[in-house]
Amino acid sequence: MAAFRARAGRRRMVNEINVVPYIDVMLVLLVIFMVTAPLVVPGQIDLPSVARSSGAAATPIEIVIAADGGLRLRERGAAQVDKPVERADAVRYARARQVERPDTPVVISADRSVRYEAVLAVMDELQKAEIRRVALAVKPAGRP
Repeated sequence: MAAFRARAGRRRMVNEINVVPYIDVMLVLLVIFMVTAPLVVPGQIDLPSVARSSGAAATPIEIVIAADGGLRLRERGAAQVDKPVERADAVRYARARQVERPDTPVVISADRSVRYEAVLAVMDELQKAEIRRVALAVKPAGRP
């Protein structure tokens, strides 16, 4: 009896987590997913088709923000515009062009060193003037 008491006195707490039940549950879930995955039919997405346009695409109006914060207005095509402007003048010009031809896009191009707030200010002015089809120009990767 004394040997039993001495043994009971040396008992200590077990500080390990038994992970075997967790592994069993994980394997059961894995089997369930492996069995049900082939049975799931992927959803079909109907993409819109592209039709040929009857007219020529409108040439975009480009608002260029230089490194010093100055604005230039460029439009290629029949108008051939390339001149320095103030923000309000660029917005008025873009609004007038969109009244004439509603599908005319406006593209904002900014120098790499221009703060993003300057781009947002131009976008905000265009939005206040209710100009639709505003886009940001990006430089393709690998081009200087």
